[in-house]
Formats: sequence, structure tokens, C-alpha cells
Amino acid sequence: MMKLLRKVLIGGFSIALLAGCAGEEDTIIMAPVPVVDDQFSLDTQWSSSIGNGVEHYYSKLKPAYGYGKVFVASRDGVVSALDPDNGKRIWSQSLDSNSIARLSGGLTLSYGKVFVGSENGEIIALDQESGEELWRSTIDGEVLSTPLADEGLVIVHSSRGVLYAFDADTGSKKWQISSEVPSLTLRGDSSPVSISGGVFWGMSNGRLAAALISKGQLLWQQPIGMPKGSTEIDRIVDVDSTPLIIGGRLFTIGFNGQLVALELRTGKAAWKRNYSSVTDLVTDGGRIFVVTENDYVVAVDARSGTELWKNKQLENRLLTAPVLIQGKLVVGDSEGYLHWLSREDGSFVAQQQINDSGLTVAPILVDDSFVVTSRDGKLKKMKIN
Repeated sequence: MMKLLRKVLIGGFSIALLAGCAGEEDTIIMAPVPVVDDQFSLDTQWSSSIGNGVEHYYSKLKPAYGYGKVFVASRDGVVSALDPDNGKRIWSQSLDSNSIARLSGGLTLSYGKVFVGSENGEIIALDQESGEELWRSTIDGEVLSTPLADEGLVIVHSSRGVLYAFDADTGSKKWQISSEVPSLTLRGDSSPVSISGGVFWGMSNGRLAAALISKGQLLWQQPIGMPKGSTEIDRIVDVDSTPLIIGGRLFTIGFNGQLVALELRTGKAAWKRNYSSVTDLVTDGGRIFVVTENDYVVAVDARSGTELWKNKQLENRLLTAPVLIQGKLVVGDSEGYLHWLSREDGSFVAQQQINDSGLTVAPILVDDSFVVTSRDGKLKKMKIN
């Protein structure tokens, strides 16, 4: 039960909870903050804010960098473009019309536009230069994942298991692909990725799918996990992670599933390993870095899937997806810490508390620096000192 609650219901809440229907053995205990001998410090270049952030709600709403600007958004509907050199606002737009905007999916930059989705089932396009709203389209279901822009289309994955494609210039719907959604799923959806005319995304039924972007024609589906156990909770097999492409292979991971390497053309598995996660993967080319459902940080060999190292010291700290910054692996946690690990052996090299409201998304790279966003909407541009 707590495994489900941890991923579905809580954000900045304490995870030292006991489910009403569970016994003492189901109590989840957050690992203490590791003691780290810092090998470097961080220099804060500027600080800013964006509304109230995502507050205590589930959200993977992350900033984006492009067109010479840092774009940020808050759940209540404020989208802003910031000067990356000083953090000053270039423009700000409010997207709440008759109700709270509940922004949750994005941000994506392409075709001179900023695309963002919402829990209200909307996909919205703004002009990147002025912030003017260009179009707004409605879908069936929430948009919890990051939209994809490719081949003149904006592709969004809804919580109802439907992949939609819209014309990037007009917002008119071009095609849709539906999939079965089990009666009980985790909160969150896989963000689609694309390469060579194909789009790839994870499904709530435990499968990874491929389709032609131009036509919305389904090419193949591959199971990442098979339902097991006697209860609905035990049988959840969501694939919420964003697929990762390296060369001719695609890598993905599922909750109660596996970490799988697939051949892009055929969807056939090259190897499978028993890891469970809903968090996005990251790679340095030769290694794939995984944050498991227990918040273990793991490195595996991309060619064979062989485990290279595992760090268990951040167990149940509700880690963000991992990201690589200047050759170092970094994850954030629910108490607002950044934990920096060596890619070679997973040992800690530094640690800083950024904001005690917690971090829900990984920092984004901005040239030779990075921007980190906290749950309460505070932003910092920082650089390794």
C-alpha cells in the first residue's frame, strides 16, 4: 500500500506514514541525510521566483532553456521568460481563465513557441518572444507529462492512455492513438520521445509503444513488465519513465517491471534487468543511471545491463530524476538537498540544501551553469565553484 501512496499521493509530505490498512512492517522510513565531505561548493548567480510553484501537489512541471531565455511556470498558471544572465523577467503570462490553470505538463520549446499542458486537459501554445497565447486545445484526460514537438506536430500523452498529435501552428488535432488503462494506476505518465520519424512512449498497461509520427500508425508494442501478485496494487505495471535513446537502442523502465534495452527498429529486447522505477533515466553514453522505486541510485552498463554500482544511502528520500552536470551525477530530494555522486563508483562528492520546501524536478543545464527549482516556486541559477 505504501509503495502506491508514496508515488501517487505525496509530494512534499513526510513519508514516515503508516497506511491505515497496513501493519508495522509497511512503515516507510526516510534515510537520514548522508554525511558528505564536500569536494566543491556552489556559487549562486541569481535568485527568482515563479508564483507559488507546484506547492504540495504532484507535479513534474520543469523549466526549459532555449531561445536565449529560461522559461518557468507555476501550477496556478503563471508562465514567465527570464534573462539567463540576471534572472530578470522578460515577460510573464497568466493562463488561468475561469478556473485555476493547474499547469502540470511541460515546458517544451520548439517552432518559436512554448508548449505546456494542464490537469484540466489542455495543451497551450505561447509565443516565445512575447508570451502571447497562440492557441489552446482540449483533450480527454490530464496532461501530466512533457509534450513532444517534432515534424510540425505537438504530441501529448494523456492520463486516459491516449497519445494525441496537434498541428504546432494551429492546434488542430491530426491523430490519436488509444491504449487500455487499468482500473488502478500510478499518478504520472511517460513523456514521448522521437527519432527518425518514430515516436516512442510508455503506457499504463506496462508496455512501451512505437508509432509513425506522420500518420499516427502504431508499429509495435513491447511488454516491460507483467502483472504479478494477488492484489490490484501488487499488479500495477506502469511505464511512466521517459524512454531513453542511445544509438540504435531504446531504454526504458517500468514500475513493478524491468529495465529493458530494445532494438529501435523491431522492438525486440536486447537485455532485461530487474529494476523497478517511475523516474526518467540519464546516460553518459556508456552507462545508464537509474533511481529505483526505493530511491537507490544505480549505474548499469548500457551494452550489457551489468550493474556497475548501487548507492542505497538515499533510500526513500523521494529523489528527482538524475541529471549530469559537469561530469557529475546529481539528484534532488524532498527536503531540498542536491546530492552529487561520482559516476565511477556512486560515492558522494558534495551535498547542498537548496530550499527546504523540497525539489520535485532535476536541475536544468544553462550553458556552464544550472537552474534548480523548488516546490514553492523559488529558482536559483548556480554554478560549481
